[in-house]
Amino acid sequence: MPESKSRNKKKPTAKAEKSEAKVALPGEAVNPRWLAPVMLGLMILGLVWIVTFYLTSSGLGLPIPPLGQWNLAIGFGLIIVGFGLTTRWK
Repeated sequence: MPESKSRNKKKPTAKAEKSEAKVALPGEAVNPRWLAPVMLGLMILGLVWIVTFYLTSSGLGLPIPPLGQWNLAIGFGLIIVGFGLTTRWK
């Protein structure tokens, strides 16, 4: 009587233990450690700059009095640079 092919298959072997840390392959790029903190820091700093400008525009002259409405450009510039760094995220 013929035997089924499934009886002749070898049993699968146990896979090697996977390490917890991801190791980059030779062709694979890795994010620099400074990228995420700098990216988030610039975006938050820009937001804080704009909020501070709006809250103190009643006469205190913060963050920098002689700049006037250019404080908005500085705040948005910081945010844009932060978003620009997101393009390097892999």
